Amino acid sequence: MSDQEQFESLLRGFLAPDSNLISQSEQAYEGIPVDQKVGFLLRAITKQDATKELNSLAAVLLRRLMSTSFEEWWKQLDNHSQTALKQDLLAAVQQACETGGMKGEEASLRKKICDVVAELARSLIDENGNNQWPEILKFLFEWGSSPNAARKECALSILAAVPGIFGGQMGHYLDVIRELLQQCLIFHDCREVRYAAVKALTAFLLHVESEQHVVMHFKGCLPAILQNVLDSVQSDDDDVLKCLIELAENVPKFLRPQLEQIVELSLKINIDSTLDDSWRQLALEVLVTMCEISPASMRKHANKFLHPLIGQMLTMMVELDDDPEWSLADSIQEEDNDSNAIVAETSLDRLACALGGKTVLPLLLSQLAPMLHQDDWRLRYAALMTLSATGEGCRKQMEMMLDQIVDAILPFLRDSHPRVRYAACNAIGQMSTDMAPLMQKKFHAKIVPGLLMVLDDEMNPRTQAHAGAALVNFSEDCPKSVLSLYLDELLSKLHEVLVRKLNELVTKGRKLVLEQCITTLASVADTAQDKFIAYYDRFMPNLKYIFENANSAELKLLRGKAIECISLMGLAVGKDKFMQDCTDVMQLLLKTQSEMNDLETDDPQVSYMISAWARICKILGKQFEQYLPAVMGPVMKAASLKPEVTVLDDDEAKELDEEEWQVVQLGDQQNFGIKTAGLEEKATACSMLVCYARELKEGFVPFVEDVAKLMVPFLKFYFHDGVRSAAAESLPFLLECAGIRGAQYVTEMWQFMVGDLLTALKTEPEPDVLGELMHSLARCVEHLGKGRINEDQMRQIIEFLDEKLRNHFDKDKERQEQRQDEDYDEELEEILLDETESDVYLLSKVSDIIHAFFIAYRQEFFPVFDQLIHHFIQLLANQRSYSDRQWSLCIWDDVIEFGGSSSLRYQQHFLRPMIVSLSDPHPEVRQAAAYGIGVMGMFGGAEYAQACSEALPSLVQMICAVGSREPEALSATENAIAAVTKACPQMHKTEWQGGLPVRGDVGLGLTLVP
Repeated sequence: MSDQEQFESLLRGFLAPDSNLISQSEQAYEGIPVDQKVGFLLRAITKQDATKELNSLAAVLLRRLMSTSFEEWWKQLDNHSQTALKQDLLAAVQQACETGGMKGEEASLRKKICDVVAELARSLIDENGNNQWPEILKFLFEWGSSPNAARKECALSILAAVPGIFGGQMGHYLDVIRELLQQCLIFHDCREVRYAAVKALTAFLLHVESEQHVVMHFKGCLPAILQNVLDSVQSDDDDVLKCLIELAENVPKFLRPQLEQIVELSLKINIDSTLDDSWRQLALEVLVTMCEISPASMRKHANKFLHPLIGQMLTMMVELDDDPEWSLADSIQEEDNDSNAIVAETSLDRLACALGGKTVLPLLLSQLAPMLHQDDWRLRYAALMTLSATGEGCRKQMEMMLDQIVDAILPFLRDSHPRVRYAACNAIGQMSTDMAPLMQKKFHAKIVPGLLMVLDDEMNPRTQAHAGAALVNFSEDCPKSVLSLYLDELLSKLHEVLVRKLNELVTKGRKLVLEQCITTLASVADTAQDKFIAYYDRFMPNLKYIFENANSAELKLLRGKAIECISLMGLAVGKDKFMQDCTDVMQLLLKTQSEMNDLETDDPQVSYMISAWARICKILGKQFEQYLPAVMGPVMKAASLKPEVTVLDDDEAKELDEEEWQVVQLGDQQNFGIKTAGLEEKATACSMLVCYARELKEGFVPFVEDVAKLMVPFLKFYFHDGVRSAAAESLPFLLECAGIRGAQYVTEMWQFMVGDLLTALKTEPEPDVLGELMHSLARCVEHLGKGRINEDQMRQIIEFLDEKLRNHFDKDKERQEQRQDEDYDEELEEILLDETESDVYLLSKVSDIIHAFFIAYRQEFFPVFDQLIHHFIQLLANQRSYSDRQWSLCIWDDVIEFGGSSSLRYQQHFLRPMIVSLSDPHPEVRQAAAYGIGVMGMFGGAEYAQACSEALPSLVQMICAVGSREPEALSATENAIAAVTKACPQMHKTEWQGGLPVRGDVGLGLTLVP
């Protein structure tokens, strides 16, 4: 038997039903040198007397070698062998075209061979974008122009897989590419070719999406794309419709010329009840995606499509099974995310967030009102769930008519059907979150009794539990003063239900309502805080009983919730009250802790235990140190979790379970799959480590080195934002703990973390996490003081700040341009304001970093500050927004406060604007300006006397102005009082003493003398 025959025999082992034979074959395959595998696989692909299954397997394995170890074996081949491999692959494609049709095994094999060619072509594009395989371009153009359908499809398949195949020569070939694709889009002899052309064009446009002029070069192809979408409805290929979604998501302006036709086509598909649900849902996805990506354009056409679209979504939401057992379930059933009802509900949520309540709510309410009065429970249910789903997007408009909406919902808490009562609870709960605290403040007298009534629904435990869940939503954001009004009534009912359900657990094994009752109790205790002391003894014995006895596998979640509730109750009532149960609870926790090594990573008890320890640490303070050695092991283990990751092509990515995997697209046909199990627990554990470092300080010192080695690399843990945020937050606390071991150790700790911190600052994609990183840097600088940041580190920090400030101005310019766009409207303005708010948040963090450097270096920071000064001058210009001027003034305040009289060198940049800003209409600007005048008087010296004197009338006007003691103006007023006190101590006090005492702004740093 030849080597090739032996290899093919080995491949047949992969296809055997015997798992042992498969395993043996895989081991033997891995033992073959890579360069030999390539030749064996290529010959197996083209072997005509082999089965198509074996040919296909060889193609899949060869492609995998191309994608995973190309560099390893390609360089081992000499030029002749490399050329031969390219030629043999193209010959294999040609052979496949000659022996097969457009469907079946032959077409599938041909596609897999084309994937191999595409993978090699991708690998041969160098770092500069130059294609090192010029023959492949000739092949594409010749085959794409061929009258042979199979050849056309091959060329299009390769282009779809590697849209960057033209490399740096793309501009030269644009007209040729367009002509080729246009011809293929209207190739009447074969729909497979037309559909392949849609996929290839979509991939190409996505590849060049940032080059708008290139995208629009292909606008003439759009009518043919839409025609193919319509034709594809009659076939089984929904990939063409999916292409339309991708185009809407990535190159929305390409679709704009045919917007009305796309909307009409998508609605036509969506309302066709003869089609499979998947088709109707895809058509809905086209419309919702267009609303999300191009909201202003879609709002302009809303009168033509929105009413029927909302109506169709509501129709889909009514497509529910009437299951009489639904409300009796003793566990939370996973919703079928592929059902029409759930897809439509999710789409309504997205639609409302995209287009805004001003556009959506009037049309929504006009259709919901009749549904609420129908005899069919499904219509009432769908209407109530719609109010829940659209509350976030329509919040502002709903708040203006909240009385009518709440009064419309509340009667359905008494509805005859349990699922309608469930939906009413859901609406109340969701709106309590979306419209907090207005919902709680205005309607507590109606909501609490209504939900407590449903909490008595013993015949329908799923509905009963959902009333408890709605109470969690209500209490989480409820002002303590409001919730205190109902503690007797609320906690009496919860105790009654808890005792009854605990007995039911023992006698019948039912636990759903008990689990929810404990979660609701924990939430109420967390909000009530010290007001909960009077009720503590009523609940703790039962919770300790559950903690001690709920040991079976099916009660893991219940036990975890009991642990959470006990720790939250302890945190609410404080150390003195909790100490009566502390010994018992600690013994149970330690016993559980000793068993944690045997728990699965995704066991719910793990995260509950980790969080409980952190709360008890807050309760006990220094007394918790004795438990830290026992606690740290499991917490470090959970924080150290390494998620399962894999590199996938597009087809493999589609097969992953979306509930278990998160997929990140890396590029053409390349995806990164991350298994999400354990990630939340990892993030929780990281947050708990921050808590221990913050609370225990000296007691945490023995662990600081191991924790630093764990947490610092997590600054680049891009699989979970919470992990990166916790890592960032930990750094200053770790430095603080390190300081207890001495100055040298602090320096060593800083040198260990600074490289990763600076890299993370430059690469962090999420604004919230970036803000946490910037705050962390500021805190670190404060802890380090002067001298520990070397010249290179300082240079990198200043370069980072310079980039952020330039980005701030660039983004503001982009928003101004969007305001001039033809699609600009009020709703877009709200989005732009949200973006501005995010940018201002980062600007405030820039200010924090500058402030920290001035604290550490004082006037010695000036030479470095000079590298950024032009940005702060620009921010203070009259035409800038009030927030820009506010934060610029804050930085100039630091210049004065920490630079003293040396700050005079900059006075031409800030002095006049600071005095003028004392009369600014925005209190935030006045506050920053007043603080500056105050520190000018305290630290600036005699040189600033004239400026302080000039500022006096404006300061007095601030203090005496009508409304100066209103909440929004209070901080500005009190800074003005402080400024007068310190800057002008000789001034007669009767002009401003009526403003005393100062209560609001505790951060003034100024001592007032009444």
